[in-house]
Order: sequence, then C-alpha cells, then structure tokens
Amino acid sequence: MRWLGHRAREAGVPVVLVGASEIDAVTEGRSHGGIAAEAGERRFVQLEELLPGGCRAAFVVMLDGIEDPFNFGQALRALYAMGAHGVALRPRNWMSAAATVARASAGASELMPLAVAETVAEAAAFYGERGLAVACAQKEDAIPVDEADLSGPLFLLIGGEKRGVTRSFARQADLRLRIPYDRGEYEPSLGTTAAAATLAYEVMRQRKAARVDFRA
Repeated sequence: MRWLGHRAREAGVPVVLVGASEIDAVTEGRSHGGIAAEAGERRFVQLEELLPGGCRAAFVVMLDGIEDPFNFGQALRALYAMGAHGVALRPRNWMSAAATVARASAGASELMPLAVAETVAEAAAFYGERGLAVACAQKEDAIPVDEADLSGPLFLLIGGEKRGVTRSFARQADLRLRIPYDRGEYEPSLGTTAAAATLAYEVMRQRKAARVDFRA
C-alpha cells in the first residue's frame, strides 16, 4: 500500500484513506485487497494506433463474437503476454462487465490498446492496405499454424465460441490457420481462449527465432 501511495502521488493522483465499508460499497467481490481506484471512461484508440512504431512487424488481433466476459479477459491476457500490439473489436459495451474482464485478464485489459471497427471486413481491409497479411483461425482448407510463416506483419482474426469465422471471410483471407492436434480421428477443437493463446504463442516463437537468426 505504501508503494501504491508513492506511485499515485508521483502521478498527481490524490490518495484518500477510508473505512472498509466504503471500499466494499464501490467494489465487487472480496479480492480488492482494501484498495480501489476511481477512473474515467475507457478510451479506445484508432485502428492506426494499434500499429507499432519503428521497424517492428505488426501483430494485430481481432476478437470477434466472444460472448463470455471471462473468456474475453483470458484471451486479452494471453495476447498481451505473447506480444500482440493491439486488439480490434466490433462495437459492444464490454464495460458492463469491466470488473470481470479486468480480473480475468489479470489487468491486461487496462494495458492492451483496444480499437473499434464496425465490421471484421473493415478491419481486415484497413490492415491489408497497410501491408499486413490477413489470417484467420479455421479448420477447413487451412495449414497447420507451425507450418505457416507468421514472422511478418500480421492481422489475425479469432472467432468466438459460437459463430467462429465466417466461410466468406475465410475464403478471402491470405492465410487460414489451424491448430494441429495429436488425438487421431477424434480431434476436439480448443476453446477461444486456448486457441488465442496457442496461435499467439506460435507468432511470438517464430519472431523470436527470426531475431536470433538475423543476429547470427
């Protein structure tokens, strides 16, 4: 608490000591640790702002159709950990479940740049015009993710629990990626959160390997 108070004062944020009942009244659950912060409305950035500066290859993800705020938060957590530069979303009021998303993402939802696109096609066209390969997670007519070259600029669409990725979009994508399994004839597909983590990890792995090769 002393560390938080010090950092708050450095940032010009006032610190007020109140009773436990006041903290309980403005928080949900019992995991607040006796500390709460009042913040303004969430700010979404423009699609352009998800692109990194410098010479780094962009890695932008769009999460579309996720219904469960816990799954949404977990997916953000994985994508942030694996180095995604930003996440695009279709318009939706996730703030009604902001506390759940923040906890499920372990705070990544407060750190990951988020932008809003009216449609998946709009986001794909925007990033495609800026040199990003458009990829999507898909079972049919797709290549294993570990056989695809994901080291270049990439826009990756990951569908939600129910609808997934539409066939019309998949047909137009530059890359259709599938996660290979090792269970013979019966291959249960991963849920959205696990799929997002697996795909993002492969992107990160390839880019780290490419940097090592370049330095060598």
